[in-house]
Amino acid sequence: MTNFRLGEFHPFEGGGKKYLYLVPSGAVFEMDGLAAGVIDQLRESERPAQELLAGLQANGLSVSDADEVLKELYQAHVITSGDGVMPEAIEEAPLPFPLSSLVLNITNQCNLSCKYCYEFGEDKLANPEGKAQYMPVETAQQAIDHLLANSAGRRSVHVTFFGGETLLNFRVMRSAVQYAVVKAREAGKSVDFSLTTNGTLLSEEVIEFLSEYRVGVTISLDGDREMNDQFRVFHDGRGSYDVIAPKVRELLARHKTRPIGARVTLTAQVSDVLKIYRHLTNDLGFREVGFAPVTTSPVRLYAIGGGGLDLMLAQFTKLANEYRECAVRGEHHGFSNVTDTLMEVHQGVSKAYPCGAGLGLMGVAPSGDIAPCHRFVDSDQHKLGHVSTGIDHAKQAAFLNKGHIGSKYECHTCFARPLCSGGCHHEAFVRYGDTGHANLHYCDWIRGWTDLCLGIYGDIAARNPEYLRHFEEERSVLQ
Repeated sequence: MTNFRLGEFHPFEGGGKKYLYLVPSGAVFEMDGLAAGVIDQLRESERPAQELLAGLQANGLSVSDADEVLKELYQAHVITSGDGVMPEAIEEAPLPFPLSSLVLNITNQCNLSCKYCYEFGEDKLANPEGKAQYMPVETAQQAIDHLLANSAGRRSVHVTFFGGETLLNFRVMRSAVQYAVVKAREAGKSVDFSLTTNGTLLSEEVIEFLSEYRVGVTISLDGDREMNDQFRVFHDGRGSYDVIAPKVRELLARHKTRPIGARVTLTAQVSDVLKIYRHLTNDLGFREVGFAPVTTSPVRLYAIGGGGLDLMLAQFTKLANEYRECAVRGEHHGFSNVTDTLMEVHQGVSKAYPCGAGLGLMGVAPSGDIAPCHRFVDSDQHKLGHVSTGIDHAKQAAFLNKGHIGSKYECHTCFARPLCSGGCHHEAFVRYGDTGHANLHYCDWIRGWTDLCLGIYGDIAARNPEYLRHFEEERSVLQ
């Protein structure tokens, strides 16, 4: 006789309904009274199938209907039998894997000297000494050719331009965009573009180009003058806000072909999420704002400690609840951290890896060296190949095997692992010296954030399910 017990799931509520977040599949299961009854029976210990069926029949179900309920719960892994859920096996990625995105670090130089910068600051991994400082046109074209030649089966590809400060090499960026459009058309593909910039070098010429080619733009900006200028300064120590703000306003006024977003780096000193959001949306006019805690060793003065993460989650919760009410009314809200998480929940994402780094996404240094992502560019230790010669698949496989959720034993009992998969490879290396280490310092934060977003998702699903169509289109957002 088959005995059943509870599977692995996380219960949550929204809009007066009860749901289960199914782990590790990443699916959401709406729970009715019959399912709740079976779960209650199994909370203390496993029970034989006949006992569960008898309980369902006592609630008025026919034998066949009771059997169907039990079968549905079993197929959804709400209940399980045998050995139950086992840790995810480390499956070798099918290499070569088709590329979908390439991040071109077209310069490793910057006109700012942000104190927390992961590329140039105290925790830097890059070693650009003796290497190209600005990507030549020929290298950019080789990178585009590499992307198109190694994107078999992809109808569309994405190119992001990054730095240093990207616009220091606008000439090559412009050439690369125009080249990519022609080459993608010849290959029967479409290509779209995005750009991350500090905004100090925006000009009429640049803005016109960005608008014409529908380049998505993310501005790195940490709030108003007081907050931004604590860390985002020029080499002589001057704050950058007064230079950036008028250029951002001009960009927002003239670039209408793609939404413009802001990306905020939170530190121990700059952590007023609500104030930052209000300024960037209400005062400057950004449509979307995303926040990320600084990537740093814990000994840095700007590192966010445990109490700071609790405060950050509390502020995120207030802003996320605003998002919830806007979504229920069918209105836009620009807190992109919520949008990104809800999209993954809606699409049933269950990650074997934290992100696409080293798999469908690669970063390219000014020299043409290929890294797992833009954050590892110019790090000799993490080089995977070159645009002229291709990828070293043995090195790629080693990187991916380290980062696989199956290698992170601390994650195997965490309900949030389908969305987190242990966290950013780069963050792990900075904190623990190992790209495959779970980001344990963020665990409570991630679980709290995931539970919050699941509740918001349930609320929207119950009160305005039409809004969920917003999450059926893919987003190309570079973190």
